Amino acid sequence: MSVQVKICGLSTADTLEAAIKGGADLVGFVFYEPSPRNLDLGTAVKLAKLVPDHIRKVALVVDADNAKLDGIVEAISPDFIQAHGSETPERVVEIKQRYGCPVIKAIKVSKAEDLDEIALYENIADLVLFDAKVPDSLEDALPGGNGLAFDWQLIANRKPQFDFILSGGLEADNVAEALHMTGAAIVDVSSGVETALGIKDKQLIADFLTTAKEA
Repeated sequence: MSVQVKICGLSTADTLEAAIKGGADLVGFVFYEPSPRNLDLGTAVKLAKLVPDHIRKVALVVDADNAKLDGIVEAISPDFIQAHGSETPERVVEIKQRYGCPVIKAIKVSKAEDLDEIALYENIADLVLFDAKVPDSLEDALPGGNGLAFDWQLIANRKPQFDFILSGGLEADNVAEALHMTGAAIVDVSSGVETALGIKDKQLIADFLTTAKEA
C-alpha cells in the first residue's frame, strides 16, 4: 500500500483541484485567524463542496472552543478535526464525543523526550501527527506550517507501533528520505508546496504528490 498524502492549508479552488487531480488522500483547511492560510466559513463551504467523497476533509484548529468548532463542523462536515494546539487528552475526548468526528492530535517534536506525549494520545486520538516544535527564538511563528523539520531519526529510534502522520519541513526533495527513515503511513505538507507564505503552487503540489506516492 502506497503512502497517503495530506495537502494542508489549501485556500483556493485551483490549488485544491491540483491536490485532487494529483491523488491527495486528505485535504486540510485551516481555521486559525493568525495563519495566512486561515479560511472564513464562506470560503470553506465553497471549497468543501469541490472535494470528492473519496478524499477526506480535515479541519485544522488551534485550541478552538466549542462555538468555533460548532460553526466549522456545520459548515464543512469534516472527516477529521486536527487539534494542532495544546489540547489535552481530555479535550480530545470531548471533541470526539461532541461531534462524533475522528481527531488528529499534533505532537510537537524537537527532542526525544517530546515523544513521551505519545503515551497520552495514542489510545485517544484517532491519528497522531508529528510536527516540528517551534524554537523560542523564532518570532511570530505559527503552531504549524513554518517549514521547519525535526530530526526524523527520533521517530526511527522510537518506532511507533501505529500508523501516524509525519509533518514539518517536508517537500518533494526530502519526502522520500523522510518516509524511508520513519515508515510514516501518511505525510502532510503545507509550506513545502508554497512559493510564498500561504500561497500554494499547483506544480509543487503535483511534484510532491508524485514523489511521495512513488517513494
